[in-house]
Amino acid sequence: MIKRKANAVWEGDLMKGKGSFSVDSGAFSGKYSFSTRFEDEKGTNPEELIGAAHAGCFSMAFSGDLSKAGYTVDQIETEAQVSMEKKDTGFEITGIKLVTKARVRDIDMETFRKIASGAKENCPVSKALKAVPIQLEAHLLKANS
Repeated sequence: MIKRKANAVWEGDLMKGKGSFSVDSGAFSGKYSFSTRFEDEKGTNPEELIGAAHAGCFSMAFSGDLSKAGYTVDQIETEAQVSMEKKDTGFEITGIKLVTKARVRDIDMETFRKIASGAKENCPVSKALKAVPIQLEAHLLKANS
C-alpha cells in the first residue's frame, strides 16, 4: 500500500487566522487564510490544491490509457477548475471541470474523446471525488512531427 502525507496548520479564528500547508516530500508548502480561500487575496487554498491533484492525476491516467491503446503522446496539459458556492449549510465544492489539451499522434477525435472520458472516470482522484460532478472538455491539438 502506498501512503502519501500532507500537513495543515491553522492558527487563530476563522476570519483573522492564518494557516499553512506542506507535503511530506518537501515539494510544496504554502500559506492560506480566509481571504485567500473565499476572497481574491494572493495565496493558496484547499480547493486549488484539489484542482492541482486532479489535473495531475487525470493527465497521467490519460497518458497511460493512450499509450496502452498504442498511441504516442507528445504532451497533455490539463487545467482543473474547482467551483465552490455558499449554500445554506456553508460552502461546498459544487463541481470540477477538467479542460485538457493534448498532442497525440495518429488518433481520431472519437477515439481521443473515448479514452479521455475513461481517464476522467477512472483516475484515482476522480474516483475519490465522485460526490462532485466532474465535467471534461478535451481538445486534440496537432501532434509534433
